[in-house]
Amino acid sequence: EQAQITLGNGSNDVLELLARAFVDNGEEVLFSEHAFAVYGLATQAVGGRSVITPAKEYGHDLDAMAKALTPNTKLVFIANPNNPTGTWLGRHELHHFLTQVPKEVVVVLDEAYFEFASDPDMGAPDYPDTTAWLGEFANLVVARTFSKAYGLAGLRVGYAVSSPEVADLLNRVRQPFNVSIPALYGAAAALDDQAHLDATLRLNRDGLEQYYQGFVALGVAPIYSLGNFVCVHVGRNGGELYEALLREGVIVRPVGNYGLPNHLRISVGSERENARCLDALGRLLGA
Repeated sequence: EQAQITLGNGSNDVLELLARAFVDNGEEVLFSEHAFAVYGLATQAVGGRSVITPAKEYGHDLDAMAKALTPNTKLVFIANPNNPTGTWLGRHELHHFLTQVPKEVVVVLDEAYFEFASDPDMGAPDYPDTTAWLGEFANLVVARTFSKAYGLAGLRVGYAVSSPEVADLLNRVRQPFNVSIPALYGAAAALDDQAHLDATLRLNRDGLEQYYQGFVALGVAPIYSLGNFVCVHVGRNGGELYEALLREGVIVRPVGNYGLPNHLRISVGSERENARCLDALGRLLGA
């Protein structure tokens, strides 16, 4: 219902609102190694203390995160699927984790790539729709966006779904007009455009498969992804390879700042764009 929704200028805005609403100076915010950079930035901005647990197979280690909870933990960020690694958590392990978190600690499930991950043809039947758990966990916040699968990144519109009590607190720190009227109209239109979403999901599935096959041919190791990107171990300094690809007119994302110095994060584009990226990668790795 409407009382459970907080609108954001992109879901990035929602993540910052959460830190402002729930974290005071010196209080702890818990998240994983290799997780989205904004968690640390939002924590730092409010004077909080980042507690970062080591990743397991590039993804979240929920056992380690449960052990890292302290009486000073106020907020937990979990990206599912995670950016930049594309790794994901299944229904059972995520639900079990939530049962271990004290009810006064707010848990944020950042689901920016939800539409891709929940696409049945992506082959992850245990990927959960966690909004179904809001009645069970009053401390749960689910953040989503129109920036990814709906293609409205430049319009900036995201949202959180939570208990009405949490939404009330978030809406007290939210700027009153943080989402523009064009963005709101765009989001409403996007929700009605199932054909566009279906085409986007199909393009993404085909593009990931094209990349996986190309990476096998190049002898480099991808991390299998539920997003619209793939993180790949290129066997050399990713920052240098990023610069070389840039000179070829191919823009990817170096992820050394995520503790992945030998990886690149590559977005899925059209079949032609993906082929061009693989071709340039092949030439540079061969050289």
